Amino acid sequence: MKTLTLTVPDSLDLSAQEAAMLLAAHLYEQGKLTLGQAAEVAGYSKRTFMELLGQYGVSVINHPATDLENDLLNAARYHC
Repeated sequence: MKTLTLTVPDSLDLSAQEAAMLLAAHLYEQGKLTLGQAAEVAGYSKRTFMELLGQYGVSVINHPATDLENDLLNAARYHC
């Protein structure tokens, strides 16, 4: 993993842990990190990370709508 150093204004009152969580949540939401990778970046277990995602407005279920459409088409194709 890479190590990043960020400089933020003192007035932001943002801890390193919260900054890591914000970054991880955003990258997970964008689909750039898996749940496990994002949890690792944030410094939490997968379970804790999943529980915290809601506080950041990010859904744990992070699949594009096209995946759901494809799943429905496949299910209809195999329905008896």
